[in-house]
Amino acid sequence: MKKQQTILITGASSGIGRQIAKTLAENGHKVFAGVRKKSDKIQLEKLNKNITGVYIDVTKSSSIDKAFWFIIKNTDKLDVLINNAGIAVAGPVEGLTAENIKEQFEVNTFAPLRMLYKFLPMLHGGKIINMSSMASSGIFPYISPYCASKRSMDILFNAFALENKDRVKVISVKPAVIKTPIWNKSVKHARELFEKQNETVREKYIKDLLLMEKNALESNNSGIDVSKVALKVLHIVEKNNPKPSYCVGIKSNLAMMLSAFPQGFINKLIKFKLGRL
Repeated sequence: MKKQQTILITGASSGIGRQIAKTLAENGHKVFAGVRKKSDKIQLEKLNKNITGVYIDVTKSSSIDKAFWFIIKNTDKLDVLINNAGIAVAGPVEGLTAENIKEQFEVNTFAPLRMLYKFLPMLHGGKIINMSSMASSGIFPYISPYCASKRSMDILFNAFALENKDRVKVISVKPAVIKTPIWNKSVKHARELFEKQNETVREKYIKDLLLMEKNALESNNSGIDVSKVALKVLHIVEKNNPKPSYCVGIKSNLAMMLSAFPQGFINKLIKFKLGRL
């Protein structure tokens, strides 16, 4: 029989996080699912008896501290930490502010580090699974803060994997575009940021914004299903020696392959697609 593992996942209220929590619980694992609202906690716990909702705002150290003490009262060991909580800040670089980009890094890069620092004492010999993205290849315009935050997370955690003396394995999961509410949220957020920008920037980039919105909204229909990603995470959880990185979906593999080409070639290809050549 496979061993039951104890797992903590952030950002489990909806989308990929919710599906991962459900899939792991259905396969007999004990899941602490990070949420920010009572209603989400109740709904998750109804999905499966193996799920326990935990209040975590990953941008606040005090919230992470409270979650840590709640979990340590219920178990003395974590087998897996899954850093899933994330947001997508979008828009042309010249129209964004340093504060916009800082917000992106707070959730996607600094929050996983906060989770690492707090829960490392419970993870000896365990795994950290980071939900990265094919965007970590860095070849996608207009979502550069998102790309940079995921690449930064991957680099920092890969260094930790090399350095740590606690035998903690780090795995980066890089899905292609997923059918998830993050795209609706990012479109709304991008539109709000765009409306605050000066008229010159708005005139320059309005066509690009509309194209970006169209592509993002289409992702809700054409993206890969969250269940495919959840099954990949289950495989990693139950595998003794997983690889350090997994692409999920054909487009993710293609993005990683393309990123190995000379930057000049990549830029010409992307500009051609944007109709800039």
